[in-house]
Amino acid sequence: MPYRELSVIEIKDVLRYWAGGESTKAIVRRTGVSRNAVRRYVRAAQGHGLQRGDVEKALDDALLARVVCDIRPGGSREVGQARKVCATHRADIEAWSKECDAPKIRKLLRRVHGVSVPLRTLQRFMKEELGARKVTDTMRVADPDPGVLEFDFMVLGTFVDARTGETVEVSAALMTASVSRHLFLWPCLQQRQADVIDALEAAWGFFGGVFPVLLPDNLKAIVQEADAVNPRFNEWFVEYAQARNITLDPARVRKPKDKARVERQVRFARRDFFGGEQFGSLQEIREAAARWCRSDAGERDHGTLRRAPIDVFEEVERAVLLPAPTEAYDVPQWSKHTVGRDHAVRVADALYSVPYTFCGKLKARCDRVSVKLYDRGVLLKVHARAPRGGTQLDPADAPPGREVAVDRSCTNLFARAEAYSDTIAVYARRLAPDPKRLWSDIRRVYRLLGVCETYGSEAVEEACRRALELDVVDIKRIEGMLEKGLERRRPVRVRDAPEPRGQLLAFERPSSAFALPSEGDR
Repeated sequence: MPYRELSVIEIKDVLRYWAGGESTKAIVRRTGVSRNAVRRYVRAAQGHGLQRGDVEKALDDALLARVVCDIRPGGSREVGQARKVCATHRADIEAWSKECDAPKIRKLLRRVHGVSVPLRTLQRFMKEELGARKVTDTMRVADPDPGVLEFDFMVLGTFVDARTGETVEVSAALMTASVSRHLFLWPCLQQRQADVIDALEAAWGFFGGVFPVLLPDNLKAIVQEADAVNPRFNEWFVEYAQARNITLDPARVRKPKDKARVERQVRFARRDFFGGEQFGSLQEIREAAARWCRSDAGERDHGTLRRAPIDVFEEVERAVLLPAPTEAYDVPQWSKHTVGRDHAVRVADALYSVPYTFCGKLKARCDRVSVKLYDRGVLLKVHARAPRGGTQLDPADAPPGREVAVDRSCTNLFARAEAYSDTIAVYARRLAPDPKRLWSDIRRVYRLLGVCETYGSEAVEEACRRALELDVVDIKRIEGMLEKGLERRRPVRVRDAPEPRGQLLAFERPSSAFALPSEGDR
């Protein structure tokens, strides 16, 4: 029969009736206490000097305390079967106790050895035989309003990667709802900014919504400068909180009781989930953690709530959550740059132009689709995201007259030529039919515009018109005509006409002028 501890009143009744001369059978009938229990308590009282007729001493609290100390579990009595099972597997229990608590060790005993031990018996065995640590005193803290999520990073332990065979240390982001104590565990390898975002995004999917208030630790990935009343957050995390409509309420430095609920679950998660397990990959750990959060942790009988945390969450906290995001968050990267003489900056291994009017230092925000450049909070330029090693150079950012050097496009040069005349514009396009292929074509257009500034648009227009009539596209010929003033002369366009007096250009002479003498004429 299992041990049943009698109340103080029952023990006093047993001792009082015995001291008054009652038999064991009569005491059993009067009190309802078993015969063996009556004999056990009477024997212990006799050991401390109680005799028949000493009724006053039977009611003495000091005697009662000594009797109880002798009878209670842990005294000198025969060891039970469950305690013998614990002693049989002492080596395994001692090894598991380094990384697991009694509830998890009880599961491992059932899984590995097929034995079932009462939890209290296992806890007493670990305390008395293995010297398990004592739990320190604490103070109960009032629960906040529903909708507060406490966030903390922890080190789970190590595992052997099945693919590489290397021993890898794995951390985890642990999140606990302050009211329901429903928790979520996200294993990861580091504690970077991207890991924080991944953990929170996975948590919103697990809980089915976004918690309005986040109570994080002061890790550097979130808090740039810790302060009890006015902390300064990293800009990227503030931007994430804005995107998800989250209010930040960080804990103080070295004040774990500010987020006591998640701190209380760190040991539970490390020892009940990870302790004693064998994993081969990070993905395997994450899948096992999600199952553990829903079943073992979510459906357990919580010691404070006396209910399953997942039931309290569904009843109290789910209704106050914000809608879960439908798209993954695009984590931006912020960086500082100094603009050089080339009016460009390199962001995420790609080159982006900056307006030529700006010089100095700026900040760049880079995400999957765009790159934004800021000057002390003022937006300077927005570029589409270029691939690694690529460029995004806007001709509008170049100084006047330098636009063509940015993208090898003569659009601006053609527009300047059109401002002189249509004929000059046509000749300019003939000079550079494919400007993106040859720089020499672009230089010919530049030279034509320079000739226009030197000789005037009227003279250049006439020279270009005469050259187009003869299908001659050569900037050097245009310059030669202008230097000698030949653009003002009109050639005779009669076939086989005699060569006119004066000097004519080679392309203005008739074909007969270039005929060679035959053998008979020599």
